[in-house]
Amino acid sequence: MRDVQEPDGNQGHAGHTEPDDYDVEYGGGDEADAPRRSGARKAVLAAVGGVSAALLAVGGYGLHNLVTAVQGGSSNGGSGSGGGTQASESAVRTPQAPPTTEEAAAVAQDFLAAWGRGDVTGASALTDRPETARAALAAFQENVPARALALTASGPATTGTTGEPVVGFRAKAEFEGATGAWEYDSTLGVVRGGSGKAVVHWAPTVLHPHLAQGGTIAVKALPDPVSKPTDRNGKPLEGFPSLAAVLPRITPADGGTVVSGRAVVLSAAGREPEQLYVLTPPSAPQVKLTLDAELQRVAEEAIKQQAAGGKPASLVAIQPSSGHILAMAYSPSGHNRAVSAGQAPGSTMKVITSAALLEAGVTPDTVVPCKDTTNSPRQWHNDERGDFPSYTLADDFSHSCNTGFIDKGLEKLQPGTLAKVAREQFGLGLEWHIGIDSRDATIPVPRTNDEAAAAYIGQGTIQVNSLAMASVAATVQSGKFRQPVLRDDAKRVTAPGSLPAGVARDLRAMMARTATQGTARTPMAGLTGQIGAKTGTAESGGTTTNSWFIAYRGDLAVAAEVDGGGHGFAAAGVAAAQVLKAGGKG
Repeated sequence: MRDVQEPDGNQGHAGHTEPDDYDVEYGGGDEADAPRRSGARKAVLAAVGGVSAALLAVGGYGLHNLVTAVQGGSSNGGSGSGGGTQASESAVRTPQAPPTTEEAAAVAQDFLAAWGRGDVTGASALTDRPETARAALAAFQENVPARALALTASGPATTGTTGEPVVGFRAKAEFEGATGAWEYDSTLGVVRGGSGKAVVHWAPTVLHPHLAQGGTIAVKALPDPVSKPTDRNGKPLEGFPSLAAVLPRITPADGGTVVSGRAVVLSAAGREPEQLYVLTPPSAPQVKLTLDAELQRVAEEAIKQQAAGGKPASLVAIQPSSGHILAMAYSPSGHNRAVSAGQAPGSTMKVITSAALLEAGVTPDTVVPCKDTTNSPRQWHNDERGDFPSYTLADDFSHSCNTGFIDKGLEKLQPGTLAKVAREQFGLGLEWHIGIDSRDATIPVPRTNDEAAAAYIGQGTIQVNSLAMASVAATVQSGKFRQPVLRDDAKRVTAPGSLPAGVARDLRAMMARTATQGTARTPMAGLTGQIGAKTGTAESGGTTTNSWFIAYRGDLAVAAEVDGGGHGFAAAGVAAAQVLKAGGKG
């Protein structure tokens, strides 16, 4: 005799504790009678086994007659007369036919309605495993606290692979604070229960099609997001070497408010949690930096080229009209020398020395002889050797004549004048707050003529960086000092004085001449519009000199320096010109 078992797919029945219980039904009684029914079933099966063995021994009496006799029928289909002992209906019942699609649709509708209104007990009673279903539905209700849950059959019942009907349905859950609803499609199977009625076959997939045995579904908080600063246009800034150490230190000015998100999450052992639906997305206060991602890319490449061979280098680009830092690049990585270094700027300092001389009554056309050497009493000379007695201040500036600036500076300026002009009109020496840590410029008051002579040509104890000198170029271009910032909410300082309009005009003319006819003409060649530049070659105490270059083109000012790069028009000038070409406009 073949044991009648539940079809594949774990289609169990009410009161059974395992999915592979026999589908043979016993009449009468409730779940309390299960042990008695189980014993009866075993007795019947044992009897069948013994009788069949005896019959086979005497000639193979028909198996059909044996089965029908045990089930309460007869070999001829009658009411059962003759020698066989008829089994009681309360002992064994013929396996029942699967529910009809109409029955399946009806019980599915009742189950979904009860589940949707939160009637866990009522819904679980309509399944083949009430206790298991009740626990699962209660856990779902607690862990997925929907404000409203609508469960609707999505079509007529169909016949599944096991021959039993399957009903598809759509779930729609709404949550407090969520802008939308979580919707998904699933299915449930319908089987005959112990009483013969159609019931929902309980499985984890009734709750969600991705849910497996041992898995859970719950609304959980998402990890707090990390604020990622963007450039001025909202573009990402990750991937730039010079910003790798900068971006993690950027935080909202007031600390900001991080919003923790929530999501419906499916969890299962051995699998990554799956976000089924995001109720509220996480958010972090974003900070837009003043940087321009495209210009930053050009600056990074320009410095990379000039730093080849291990030369430390840096570059800063500023928008004169706003003081916004548009690019900031340096090499090697680690110490941000673009804003934190301190070194002598060489002849780029002659911009400030010229401002001081112009305010002292010297004009661009004033004759300031460029001697081959001069003494302070220390002896000084120029890169361009020879005597040029007819040079004017403008000539000295464009040819970067050291001796002319030293002689006229010692004649016209008081020991503290250069530091005062630098501070009050160019903002150098004030305490800047750009949005990250930076080093302020240091321009000491000279104690001797030698120290004063060194200061006038950017040597000695003056300490600046690319940030400070880019600001000098920006101040000349716009005529007004605007403290550079990396973020708009940074607290700015203002200079106690202002650059006289006439002085600013003369400085622009002198820088324009240097860019087109003087020492800066080679790197500035081909750049059009409003341009100006000044080269610088700073002695570093060794056999090599440091290359400095400051310039502007339209509303873009740049300063670059290359340690050991030689003349200003060379390494630093090439890097600065690349950025001006990419971002400057006439």
